[in-house]
Amino acid sequence: MISLAGRDILHSAGKFVLTGIGLGLLIGVTLTMAGLYRGMVEDARVLLDNSRADLWVVQQDTQGPYAESSSLRDDVVRTVRGLPGVARAANVTYFTMQVGRGSTEVRAMVVGFEPGGPGSPGALVAGRQVTRSHYEAVADVKTGFAVGDRIRIRRQEYTVVGLTRRAVSSGGDPMVFIPLKDAQEAQFLKDNDAIVNERARTAANPAFNRPGVPGLLDAVQAAQSSNHNVNAVLVQVAPGWDVEQVAQPIRRWKHLGAFTRAQMEEILVAKLIATSAKQIGMFLVILAIVSAAIVAFIIYTMTLGKIREIAVLKLIGTRNRTIAGMILQQALGLGVIGFAVGKISATFWAPLFPKYVLLEPGDAVRGLLAVMVICAVASTLAIRTALRVDPAAAIGG
Repeated sequence: MISLAGRDILHSAGKFVLTGIGLGLLIGVTLTMAGLYRGMVEDARVLLDNSRADLWVVQQDTQGPYAESSSLRDDVVRTVRGLPGVARAANVTYFTMQVGRGSTEVRAMVVGFEPGGPGSPGALVAGRQVTRSHYEAVADVKTGFAVGDRIRIRRQEYTVVGLTRRAVSSGGDPMVFIPLKDAQEAQFLKDNDAIVNERARTAANPAFNRPGVPGLLDAVQAAQSSNHNVNAVLVQVAPGWDVEQVAQPIRRWKHLGAFTRAQMEEILVAKLIATSAKQIGMFLVILAIVSAAIVAFIIYTMTLGKIREIAVLKLIGTRNRTIAGMILQQALGLGVIGFAVGKISATFWAPLFPKYVLLEPGDAVRGLLAVMVICAVASTLAIRTALRVDPAAAIGG
């Protein structure tokens, strides 16, 4: 049986190999789609790992700071630091924007951080950490920036002093870290016209123009031009303390939201990328159906091309099981060639994708099993056709 299948494959080797390559490219796309989903999940986990936080304190009734908008006053951190079980706490801001370098722009998540606290850049691959309180930045290598580059965030320019790796948002955008005060100004910055109009409204308000209270108007305008909001407070819990034990007083008495690592991962994976996961799942189903159709068509065509040979085999007493096994082996052989081409293709082109593609060995094994099942099912049409061949066709042809 193996000899019969092998001989038939060699007889139409060119057609068989070309079909295997075409099927392989389709399988490569399927593996890449699965890798994109794995990459999104990995990006979400890397985002949480890089924050080095055990607890995320955010605005009440929000799921911030990554999935929803969250705004807190920056003095909340002092209250959190005084709670039992809190080892370290730091303010942080996140916002996504186009970061300019010369005439080019890169989409990045800008992170405002307190040096040395949770949320600050991790290990660097080049340069140094931010040491000044203004106008220095650390960027992920995916931005394409180099140490010494001058980049533009809103109206200010920053010098890139360090580079890190795999510091990305849940959407895969690379991060740029700048000092917290600069980030507060950039995130909530108003344009010049808006500032002038706001000052005019304040000056026209009688409540702030009291003759007996000198300097009141200037104080109000100064307060309006500054910003003291942050998106979250990142907390590291002291050893021996349960994270939920620290979170409960924050929720109950401070009227703030507090999420543990497990809860934040659930928000990012199960909610933030849920729609993308469903879309990728639909593509995988469609690709599986198309792959099955291709295998079924080529095996059926090859079977129709050797109807007389099958009739001869039946005439000399070859069992139906042997003929069916020959066709099944051809289908499985096509699947093996296709999977090998697909796996190699996906491995080579995955690094070229703008989003992170994670090709896990487990997915490859499951993909191979799925391909074998699809090929076996797709061969049933050709097997049914072969088993219906009349042995008399060998004589009448």
